Amino acid sequence: MNVPAGIAVAAIDASPAQRSVLIVDDSAVARAVLSRMVEAMPGFGVAGAVGDCDAAFDILRERRVDAILLDLEMPVTNGLTALPDLLRAGDGARILVVSSNCDEGGATAVQALALGAADTLVKPGIGAPAGRFHDVLRARLLRLLDEPEGCPPLPAKVGPDEILDFDIVAIGASTGGIHALTKLMRAIPDRLDLPILVTQHLPASFMPYFAAQLAMLANRPCEVAHDLSRIKSGRILVAPGNAHLRCVRLSDGAAVRLIETAAPSGCMPSVDPMLRSVADVYGARALAVILSGMGRDGCLGAKAVHRAGGIVAVQDQASSVVWGMPGSIVADGHAHVVLRPEEIGAMIARRRRPAC
Repeated sequence: MNVPAGIAVAAIDASPAQRSVLIVDDSAVARAVLSRMVEAMPGFGVAGAVGDCDAAFDILRERRVDAILLDLEMPVTNGLTALPDLLRAGDGARILVVSSNCDEGGATAVQALALGAADTLVKPGIGAPAGRFHDVLRARLLRLLDEPEGCPPLPAKVGPDEILDFDIVAIGASTGGIHALTKLMRAIPDRLDLPILVTQHLPASFMPYFAAQLAMLANRPCEVAHDLSRIKSGRILVAPGNAHLRCVRLSDGAAVRLIETAAPSGCMPSVDPMLRSVADVYGARALAVILSGMGRDGCLGAKAVHRAGGIVAVQDQASSVVWGMPGSIVADGHAHVVLRPEEIGAMIARRRRPAC
Protein backbone atom coordinates (compact mmCIF):
# COMPACT_ATOMS: atom_id res chain seq x y z
CA MET A 1 0.00 0.00 0.00
CA ASN A 2 1.64 3.27 -1.09
CA VAL A 3 1.95 5.82 1.71
CA PRO A 4 0.29 9.18 0.95
CA ALA A 5 1.00 12.39 2.73
CA GLY A 6 0.19 11.76 6.37
CA ILE A 7 -3.14 12.85 7.72
CA ALA A 8 -4.47 12.51 11.22
CA VAL A 9 -8.00 11.19 11.23
CA ALA A 10 -9.90 10.69 14.45
CA ALA A 11 -13.58 11.48 14.03
CA ILE A 12 -14.57 13.26 10.83
CA ASP A 13 -18.23 14.05 10.23
CA ALA A 14 -19.45 12.56 6.97
CA SER A 15 -22.07 14.53 5.08
CA PRO A 16 -25.61 13.31 5.85
CA ALA A 17 -26.05 12.57 2.14
CA GLN A 18 -22.97 10.38 2.10
CA ARG A 19 -22.54 6.80 3.19
CA SER A 20 -20.42 6.96 6.31
CA VAL A 21 -17.51 4.62 6.94
CA LEU A 22 -15.71 3.97 10.23
CA ILE A 23 -12.12 2.75 9.93
CA VAL A 24 -10.66 0.64 12.77
CA ASP A 25 -6.97 -0.19 12.35
CA ASP A 26 -4.02 0.13 14.71
CA SER A 27 -1.70 1.22 11.90
CA ALA A 28 -1.63 5.00 11.43
CA VAL A 29 -0.41 4.48 7.87
CA ALA A 30 -3.30 2.12 7.06
CA ARG A 31 -5.82 4.52 8.60
CA ALA A 32 -4.45 7.38 6.52
CA VAL A 33 -4.47 5.38 3.28
CA LEU A 34 -7.94 3.96 3.81
CA SER A 35 -9.29 7.37 4.80
CA ARG A 36 -7.98 8.98 1.62
CA MET A 37 -9.40 6.16 -0.46
CA VAL A 38 -12.87 6.41 1.09
CA GLU A 39 -12.93 10.20 0.83
CA ALA A 40 -12.04 9.88 -2.86
CA MET A 41 -15.11 7.69 -3.51
CA PRO A 42 -18.15 9.69 -4.68
CA GLY A 43 -20.96 9.38 -2.17
CA PHE A 44 -18.77 8.14 0.69
CA GLY A 45 -17.32 9.89 3.72
CA VAL A 46 -15.18 8.92 6.71
CA ALA A 47 -17.09 9.06 9.99
CA GLY A 48 -13.98 8.21 11.98
CA ALA A 49 -10.60 6.48 11.82
CA VAL A 50 -9.41 5.01 15.10
CA GLY A 51 -6.66 2.70 16.31
CA ASP A 52 -8.53 0.30 18.58
CA CYS A 53 -11.95 -1.21 19.18
CA ASP A 54 -12.66 0.75 22.35
CA ALA A 55 -12.39 4.00 20.39
CA ALA A 56 -14.69 2.51 17.75
CA PHE A 57 -17.33 1.77 20.40
CA ASP A 58 -17.06 5.40 21.59
CA ILE A 59 -17.85 6.64 18.08
CA LEU A 60 -20.70 4.18 17.60
CA ARG A 61 -22.32 5.37 20.82
CA GLU A 62 -22.46 8.87 19.34
CA ARG A 63 -23.38 8.26 15.72
CA ARG A 64 -24.59 5.68 13.26
CA VAL A 65 -22.35 4.55 10.41
CA ASP A 66 -23.12 2.54 7.28
CA ALA A 67 -19.94 0.46 7.13
CA ILE A 68 -16.98 -0.47 9.32
CA LEU A 69 -13.57 -1.34 7.85
CA LEU A 70 -12.07 -3.58 10.54
CA ASP A 71 -8.53 -4.83 10.96
CA LEU A 72 -8.11 -8.02 12.98
CA GLU A 73 -4.71 -7.68 14.63
CA MET A 74 -5.03 -4.88 17.17
CA PRO A 75 -3.90 -4.21 20.73
CA VAL A 76 -6.07 -4.91 23.80
CA THR A 77 -9.04 -6.37 21.89
CA ASN A 78 -8.49 -7.99 18.52
CA GLY A 79 -10.97 -7.59 15.69
CA LEU A 80 -12.35 -11.14 15.82
CA THR A 81 -13.12 -10.86 19.53
CA ALA A 82 -14.80 -7.48 19.09
CA LEU A 83 -16.68 -8.33 15.88
CA PRO A 84 -19.99 -9.55 17.44
CA ASP A 85 -20.10 -6.53 19.77
CA LEU A 86 -19.31 -4.17 16.90
CA LEU A 87 -22.22 -5.68 14.97
CA ARG A 88 -24.57 -4.93 17.85
CA ALA A 89 -23.18 -1.46 18.44
CA GLY A 90 -23.21 -0.72 14.73
CA ASP A 91 -26.97 -1.21 14.55
CA GLY A 92 -27.06 -2.47 10.97
CA ALA A 93 -23.63 -1.29 9.83
CA ARG A 94 -21.93 -3.73 7.45
CA ILE A 95 -18.52 -4.88 8.63
CA LEU A 96 -15.88 -5.39 5.95
CA VAL A 97 -12.80 -7.02 7.44
CA VAL A 98 -9.65 -5.59 5.84
CA SER A 99 -6.71 -7.60 7.10
CA SER A 100 -3.55 -9.32 5.92
CA ASN A 101 -4.83 -12.36 7.85
CA CYS A 102 -7.64 -12.83 5.32
CA ASP A 103 -5.43 -14.27 2.61
CA GLU A 104 -7.17 -16.77 0.37
CA GLY A 105 -7.68 -20.07 2.11
CA GLY A 106 -7.14 -18.63 5.57
CA ALA A 107 -9.28 -20.01 8.37
CA THR A 108 -9.41 -16.50 9.85
CA ALA A 109 -11.51 -15.23 6.95
CA VAL A 110 -14.07 -18.02 7.38
CA GLN A 111 -14.18 -17.39 11.12
CA ALA A 112 -14.79 -13.67 10.57
CA LEU A 113 -17.62 -14.42 8.14
CA ALA A 114 -19.19 -16.88 10.59
CA LEU A 115 -19.09 -14.22 13.31
CA GLY A 116 -21.01 -11.79 11.13
CA ALA A 117 -18.59 -9.94 8.89
CA ALA A 118 -20.31 -9.09 5.62
CA ASP A 119 -17.16 -9.71 3.60
CA THR A 120 -13.37 -9.89 3.84
CA LEU A 121 -10.61 -8.21 1.89
CA VAL A 122 -6.88 -8.81 2.01
CA LYS A 123 -4.94 -5.70 3.02
CA PRO A 124 -2.20 -5.10 0.42
CA GLY A 125 1.39 -5.05 1.53
CA ILE A 126 3.80 -2.16 1.37
CA GLY A 127 4.58 -1.29 -2.23
CA ALA A 128 1.47 -2.95 -3.64
CA PRO A 129 -0.42 -0.81 -6.18
CA ALA A 130 -3.06 1.22 -4.38
CA GLY A 131 -5.21 1.84 -7.45
CA ARG A 132 -6.46 -1.71 -7.85
CA PHE A 133 -7.14 -2.07 -4.11
CA HIS A 134 -9.10 1.21 -4.20
CA ASP A 135 -11.28 -0.14 -7.01
CA VAL A 136 -11.92 -3.44 -5.21
CA LEU A 137 -12.69 -1.66 -1.93
CA ARG A 138 -15.17 0.67 -3.63
CA ALA A 139 -16.87 -2.24 -5.41
CA ARG A 140 -17.23 -4.16 -2.14
CA LEU A 141 -18.68 -1.16 -0.30
CA LEU A 142 -21.15 -0.44 -3.11
CA ARG A 143 -22.26 -4.06 -3.14
CA LEU A 144 -22.78 -4.19 0.61
CA LEU A 145 -24.50 -0.81 0.89
CA ASP A 146 -26.74 -0.89 -2.17
CA GLU A 147 -30.23 0.14 -1.15
CA PRO A 148 -32.66 -2.75 -1.73
CA GLU A 149 -35.52 -2.25 -4.11
CA GLY A 150 -39.06 -2.19 -2.79
CA CYS A 151 -40.07 -5.45 -1.17
CA PRO A 152 -42.26 -7.57 -3.45
CA PRO A 153 -45.46 -9.11 -2.07
CA LEU A 154 -44.67 -11.90 0.38
CA PRO A 155 -46.14 -15.39 0.13
CA ALA A 156 -49.62 -15.94 1.49
CA LYS A 157 -49.75 -16.94 5.15
CA VAL A 158 -49.97 -20.62 5.92
CA GLY A 159 -51.10 -22.40 9.03
CA PRO A 160 -48.51 -23.04 11.78
CA ASP A 161 -49.52 -26.68 12.15
CA GLU A 162 -48.82 -27.72 8.57
CA ILE A 163 -46.48 -30.70 8.68
CA LEU A 164 -43.51 -30.58 6.33
CA ASP A 165 -42.51 -33.97 4.99
CA PHE A 166 -39.00 -33.77 3.51
CA ASP A 167 -36.07 -36.14 3.20
CA ILE A 168 -33.29 -33.66 2.39
CA VAL A 169 -32.36 -30.03 3.03
CA ALA A 170 -30.45 -28.14 0.31
CA ILE A 171 -29.07 -24.73 1.27
CA GLY A 172 -27.70 -22.03 -1.05
CA ALA A 173 -25.96 -18.85 0.09
CA SER A 174 -23.47 -16.16 -0.88
CA THR A 175 -22.51 -12.80 0.67
CA GLY A 176 -23.59 -12.82 4.31
CA GLY A 177 -24.53 -16.47 4.05
CA ILE A 178 -21.96 -17.94 6.41
CA HIS A 179 -23.25 -15.92 9.35
CA ALA A 180 -26.82 -16.84 8.40
CA LEU A 181 -25.82 -20.52 8.18
CA THR A 182 -24.31 -20.24 11.64
CA LYS A 183 -27.64 -19.09 13.07
CA LEU A 184 -29.61 -21.68 11.11
CA MET A 185 -27.42 -24.62 12.14
CA ARG A 186 -27.49 -23.67 15.81
CA ALA A 187 -31.28 -24.03 15.75
CA ILE A 188 -31.16 -27.61 14.43
CA PRO A 189 -30.62 -30.29 17.12
CA ASP A 190 -27.98 -32.87 16.31
CA ARG A 191 -30.55 -35.62 16.79
CA LEU A 192 -32.27 -34.52 13.55
CA ASP A 193 -31.24 -37.28 11.18
CA LEU A 194 -31.43 -35.65 7.74
CA PRO A 195 -28.87 -35.17 4.97
CA ILE A 196 -27.97 -31.53 4.29
CA LEU A 197 -26.38 -30.18 1.11
CA VAL A 198 -24.76 -26.73 1.06
CA THR A 199 -23.61 -24.56 -1.83
CA GLN A 200 -21.88 -21.42 -0.56
CA HIS A 201 -20.11 -19.02 -2.90
CA LEU A 202 -16.49 -19.29 -1.75
CA PRO A 203 -13.16 -20.04 -3.40
CA ALA A 204 -12.05 -23.67 -3.33
CA SER A 205 -9.22 -22.93 -0.90
CA PHE A 206 -11.71 -21.79 1.76
CA MET A 207 -13.84 -24.91 1.64
CA PRO A 208 -11.94 -27.18 4.09
CA TYR A 209 -12.15 -24.49 6.79
CA PHE A 210 -15.78 -23.79 5.94
CA ALA A 211 -16.68 -27.49 6.23
CA ALA A 212 -14.85 -27.74 9.55
CA GLN A 213 -16.75 -24.69 10.82
CA LEU A 214 -20.09 -26.22 9.81
CA ALA A 215 -19.23 -29.54 11.43
CA MET A 216 -18.52 -27.77 14.71
CA LEU A 217 -21.69 -25.65 14.55
CA ALA A 218 -24.00 -28.49 13.55
CA ASN A 219 -22.31 -31.15 15.69
CA ARG A 220 -22.48 -33.61 12.81
CA PRO A 221 -20.08 -34.80 10.08
CA CYS A 222 -19.48 -32.28 7.32
CA GLU A 223 -17.28 -32.85 4.29
CA VAL A 224 -16.35 -31.08 1.08
CA ALA A 225 -18.08 -33.24 -1.52
CA HIS A 226 -16.12 -35.50 -3.86
CA ASP A 227 -17.50 -37.01 -7.02
CA LEU A 228 -19.88 -39.82 -6.04
CA SER A 229 -19.92 -38.89 -2.36
CA ARG A 230 -22.89 -40.71 -0.85
CA ILE A 231 -25.80 -38.70 0.53
CA LYS A 232 -26.29 -40.03 4.05
CA SER A 233 -28.61 -39.17 6.93
CA GLY A 234 -27.03 -36.94 9.54
CA ARG A 235 -24.25 -35.79 7.20
CA ILE A 236 -23.53 -32.40 5.57
CA LEU A 237 -21.96 -32.24 2.10
CA VAL A 238 -20.53 -28.93 0.88
CA ALA A 239 -20.02 -28.11 -2.78
CA PRO A 240 -16.33 -27.55 -3.57
CA GLY A 241 -15.36 -24.11 -4.79
CA ASN A 242 -14.45 -25.32 -8.27
CA ALA A 243 -17.46 -27.48 -9.19
CA HIS A 244 -21.25 -27.62 -8.93
CA LEU A 245 -22.89 -30.26 -6.78
CA ARG A 246 -25.67 -32.38 -8.34
CA CYS A 247 -27.75 -35.19 -6.83
CA VAL A 248 -28.09 -38.49 -8.67
CA ARG A 249 -30.10 -41.63 -7.93
CA LEU A 250 -28.34 -44.90 -7.20
CA SER A 251 -29.85 -48.35 -6.88
CA ASP A 252 -29.41 -48.16 -3.11
CA GLY A 253 -29.82 -44.47 -2.39
CA ALA A 254 -28.36 -41.22 -3.73
CA ALA A 255 -24.99 -39.58 -4.28
CA VAL A 256 -23.57 -36.36 -5.68
CA ARG A 257 -21.79 -35.78 -8.96
CA LEU A 258 -19.51 -32.82 -9.47
CA ILE A 259 -19.74 -30.86 -12.73
CA GLU A 260 -17.74 -27.89 -13.97
CA THR A 261 -19.89 -26.67 -16.87
CA ALA A 262 -20.92 -23.01 -16.83
CA ALA A 263 -24.12 -22.22 -14.91
CA PRO A 264 -26.63 -19.58 -16.06
CA SER A 265 -25.83 -17.44 -13.02
CA GLY A 266 -22.12 -17.44 -13.83
CA CYS A 267 -21.34 -18.59 -10.28
CA MET A 268 -18.92 -21.39 -9.42
CA PRO A 269 -20.22 -23.23 -7.50
CA SER A 270 -23.82 -22.41 -8.41
CA VAL A 271 -26.91 -23.08 -6.32
CA ASP A 272 -29.09 -23.76 -9.37
CA PRO A 273 -27.64 -27.16 -10.42
CA MET A 274 -27.89 -28.41 -6.84
CA LEU A 275 -31.54 -27.41 -6.42
CA ARG A 276 -32.59 -28.59 -9.87
CA SER A 277 -31.11 -32.02 -9.22
CA VAL A 278 -32.64 -32.16 -5.74
CA ALA A 279 -36.02 -31.49 -7.36
CA ASP A 280 -35.39 -34.31 -9.85
CA VAL A 281 -34.33 -36.86 -7.25
CA TYR A 282 -36.45 -35.95 -4.22
CA GLY A 283 -39.42 -34.12 -5.77
CA ALA A 284 -42.01 -33.11 -3.19
CA ARG A 285 -39.81 -34.44 -0.37
CA ALA A 286 -37.18 -31.70 -0.81
CA LEU A 287 -36.68 -28.55 1.26
CA ALA A 288 -34.71 -25.76 -0.45
CA VAL A 289 -33.30 -22.89 1.62
CA ILE A 290 -31.87 -19.68 0.15
CA LEU A 291 -29.90 -17.39 2.44
CA SER A 292 -28.29 -13.98 2.03
CA GLY A 293 -26.47 -13.36 -1.24
CA MET A 294 -26.05 -11.06 -4.20
CA GLY A 295 -27.57 -11.78 -7.60
CA ARG A 296 -30.13 -14.35 -8.74
CA ASP A 297 -28.31 -17.64 -8.28
CA GLY A 298 -30.82 -20.17 -6.99
CA CYS A 299 -33.85 -18.74 -8.80
CA LEU A 300 -33.99 -21.46 -11.43
CA GLY A 301 -33.40 -24.19 -8.86
CA ALA A 302 -36.02 -22.80 -6.48
CA LYS A 303 -38.51 -22.76 -9.35
CA ALA A 304 -37.77 -26.44 -10.03
CA VAL A 305 -38.23 -27.39 -6.36
CA HIS A 306 -41.46 -25.39 -6.19
CA ARG A 307 -42.85 -27.06 -9.32
CA ALA A 308 -41.89 -30.50 -8.04
CA GLY A 309 -44.00 -29.91 -4.94
CA GLY A 310 -41.13 -29.29 -2.54
CA ILE A 311 -40.84 -26.43 -0.06
CA VAL A 312 -38.78 -23.27 -0.65
CA ALA A 313 -37.77 -21.18 2.39
CA VAL A 314 -35.81 -17.94 2.03
CA GLN A 315 -34.12 -15.56 4.44
CA ASP A 316 -35.97 -12.33 5.19
CA GLN A 317 -34.77 -8.95 3.99
CA ALA A 318 -34.14 -7.43 7.41
CA SER A 319 -31.62 -10.10 8.47
CA SER A 320 -29.87 -10.43 5.09
CA VAL A 321 -26.60 -8.69 4.32
CA VAL A 322 -27.66 -8.72 0.65
CA TRP A 323 -31.23 -9.67 -0.25
CA GLY A 324 -30.52 -10.35 -3.91
CA MET A 325 -30.82 -14.15 -3.97
CA PRO A 326 -33.69 -14.52 -1.47
CA GLY A 327 -35.47 -11.42 -2.77
CA SER A 328 -35.39 -12.54 -6.39
CA ILE A 329 -37.07 -15.84 -5.43
CA VAL A 330 -39.78 -13.95 -3.54
CA ALA A 331 -40.24 -11.65 -6.53
CA ASP A 332 -40.60 -14.65 -8.85
CA GLY A 333 -43.29 -16.13 -6.59
CA HIS A 334 -41.46 -19.35 -5.70
CA ALA A 335 -40.95 -18.83 -1.94
CA HIS A 336 -43.30 -20.58 0.47
CA VAL A 337 -41.95 -18.91 3.61
CA VAL A 338 -39.72 -15.89 4.36
CA LEU A 339 -38.02 -16.14 7.74
CA ARG A 340 -34.94 -15.26 9.74
CA PRO A 341 -32.20 -17.94 9.59
CA GLU A 342 -32.83 -19.15 13.13
CA GLU A 343 -36.54 -19.46 12.34
CA ILE A 344 -35.73 -21.55 9.27
CA GLY A 345 -33.57 -23.77 11.48
CA ALA A 346 -36.41 -24.14 13.99
CA MET A 347 -38.80 -24.96 11.14
CA ILE A 348 -36.46 -27.71 9.96
CA ALA A 349 -36.13 -29.06 13.49
CA ARG A 350 -39.91 -29.14 14.07
CA ARG A 351 -40.77 -30.16 10.51
CA ARG A 352 -43.63 -27.74 10.80
CA ARG A 353 -44.07 -24.56 8.82
CA PRO A 354 -44.76 -21.43 10.91
CA ALA A 355 -47.10 -18.66 9.84
CA CYS A 356 -45.30 -16.10 7.68
